[in-house]
Amino acid sequence: MFISIELVYIFLGIIAIAGSIYTFFDRNNPRRLTSGLFYLLYGISLLLGKVIPSFYMGLLAIVLVVLVGFGGLGKGSYGEASLEERKQNQKRLGKWLFVPALLIPILTVAGTTGLKGVKVFGTFLFDQKNLTLVSLGAATVVALIVGLLMTKSKPAVAIKESRRLLESIGWAAVLPQMLATLGTIFASAGVGTVVSKLVGHVIPTHSLFWVVVAYCIGMALFTMIMGNAFAAFPVMTAGIAIPLLIHQFGVNANHVAAIGMFAGYCGTLMTPMAANFNIVPAALLDLKDKNRVIKVQTPTALIILGVNIVLMYLFSL
Repeated sequence: MFISIELVYIFLGIIAIAGSIYTFFDRNNPRRLTSGLFYLLYGISLLLGKVIPSFYMGLLAIVLVVLVGFGGLGKGSYGEASLEERKQNQKRLGKWLFVPALLIPILTVAGTTGLKGVKVFGTFLFDQKNLTLVSLGAATVVALIVGLLMTKSKPAVAIKESRRLLESIGWAAVLPQMLATLGTIFASAGVGTVVSKLVGHVIPTHSLFWVVVAYCIGMALFTMIMGNAFAAFPVMTAGIAIPLLIHQFGVNANHVAAIGMFAGYCGTLMTPMAANFNIVPAALLDLKDKNRVIKVQTPTALIILGVNIVLMYLFSL
């Protein structure tokens, strides 16, 4: 293939490493050395993750955790344009400012739907196993180039802005990779079997209603722990859904999967572990209460979780 998911990770790694260099030399950052090391190692994990042995990648992850745990991250100066300059640029570009942002979803959808199975000289143009992610990466690069041309900026500006956003997100940037790994470890370690035995001791497994309640609430709780419903799904499905709902009660697997994932998403709304959804927005908006997004979403999440329980029970009858 011409463009693989590995190329996307390499591109992200280069951006992160380039940004870390600016951090190392930013004297306005009181923790510039440890911050720079954190983003340098993070960039290396993206750039060379495929070739670094798993043992050393694990050591790298431990170093990242130690740096964060001992308060090694800080923020510096980013040479941002003044408010007056930004207003002038906004007036000059007008509605065209939205073009780069709109290009990303449009090109991603176009790539996902239009490049499936497309070959050039007998080779797939995009990685077919990760078509959506590769399309998203390609769309981002195109939007970046368009943005630079529109604003007549140098590539260094993009690196500096990427660094500013990455440092605003902070440690939460590494959560998606770590949580995905956690889900794999839980599934491989047989946590689903442990959950199944635990549920058998806590609830009457002959009752369809209580099994449904255990599965939906379990999906929400495990999602809150892992920060990702996709990571929670194999654990809870192997522990409760397959042996009890599907095999014992004969519930349609499609209904279990769809509503179960929806129940997991309720947990996403109520946890700081879902950093992309709950912590990153608070950081980018400079909210004083970093958990404000979670607090606002929790009542809605609990109501939807209750509705999911009712729906799954009714579909299971």
